[in-house]
Amino acid sequence: MYYFFAVVKQPVVFLCFFLLAICSQAKVITVCEDCEIDNISVAVAQAQPHDTILFEAGRYSAVNIELVKPVTLIGRKGAELDGEAKGYILKILADSISVQGLRLLNAGKSYTKDFAAIYTYRAEHFTISKNEIVGPFFGLLIEKSSNGLISNNTIYGQSIREDDSGNGIHLWHCKNVLVSGNEIYGLRDGIYLEFVENSTIRENFSHDNIRYGLHFMFSNNDKYIGNTFQNNGSGVAVMFSKFIVMKNNLFVKNWGTASYGLLLKEIYDAEVQENQFIENTIAVFTEGSTRVNYLNNHFERNGWAIKVSGGCYTNIFAMNNFLGNSFDVSYNSKMNDNKFEGNYWGSYNGYDLDKDGRGDVPHRPVKLFSYVVNETPETVILLRSLFVDIINFSEKVSPVFTPDELVDLSPSMTQF
Repeated sequence: MYYFFAVVKQPVVFLCFFLLAICSQAKVITVCEDCEIDNISVAVAQAQPHDTILFEAGRYSAVNIELVKPVTLIGRKGAELDGEAKGYILKILADSISVQGLRLLNAGKSYTKDFAAIYTYRAEHFTISKNEIVGPFFGLLIEKSSNGLISNNTIYGQSIREDDSGNGIHLWHCKNVLVSGNEIYGLRDGIYLEFVENSTIRENFSHDNIRYGLHFMFSNNDKYIGNTFQNNGSGVAVMFSKFIVMKNNLFVKNWGTASYGLLLKEIYDAEVQENQFIENTIAVFTEGSTRVNYLNNHFERNGWAIKVSGGCYTNIFAMNNFLGNSFDVSYNSKMNDNKFEGNYWGSYNGYDLDKDGRGDVPHRPVKLFSYVVNETPETVILLRSLFVDIINFSEKVSPVFTPDELVDLSPSMTQF
């Protein structure tokens, strides 16, 4: 045993001394208007691997600056990099690069190139943190990169049209990336993911964007947890993906003629848990999605809480709260193999004689009038009329248009 330890010990000690030597050689290069180095190009050229470039307060020209060695860029308060509307500002093209505390403005805009304040390509172990990005075409454009951290940045613009704007944080063909604590607004999509694996979107505030707060496609084994999506064209769109966890998010005031809190299309084996959907046109619109568990969510004052289109099978809706929605559940088919069980329905008027906390009378959440509105949207103006109450009651007594088996057999008598 002692012999084995002695053999292993020497290489380990040598490695520790080697790493310590590397760290001791790293230096800090200060950039300021009165310093020996007063521009970013010279600082980047002189920096050796693992050096830190420290920017004092001031504005520095930064057009298509390529970072091709592991360095750290840090900005003190008031440090700005100006792209002069000519192209990219920073391009991360190597591993182990960190950009922190800078204000980046005037990145270029183009209809043929995806200019970004920070562009990252084939990089690993990158960090982009605590930066402010003003008026970009794309804020952060991350391609074919992995094991990165994007945290506590503020990215904002004043975009008006989709075709004249890019996304705040855009990931393409990436894996193992944590996007956390960012605020993004005034762009096309706040956060966009395509072909992104094993990544987490956590505690971001994405609001007032033209299209989606979060939009991702063809991305599997991802999580988004604890985010707020407010007042976007639509809150979140998840398409053509599987093994997604969506938990503890807030979807609020995503209003519009084609607006959703959460849009699910061709989603498989996902978890939608403990989210709040408040004052959205459609809280959840789902189409072609299978084996999705909707558990412990709160739906309040939405136009439609759940709107189910074709091809949705083996989904479970359990222990959710439905309060004050115009329509709790809307269905466009008489077929159903989805399960509704133990939800709290504000519109439930049954009773609980055995005091077990479950209603003794089954609840049918799909109203006939929701079917009518699906077929003829203009009829929504009759929503509060006595006529609507009469046809809903008749369908409840003898279902003809709505699925017979779509029923909550044991509705909860109290909110979760």
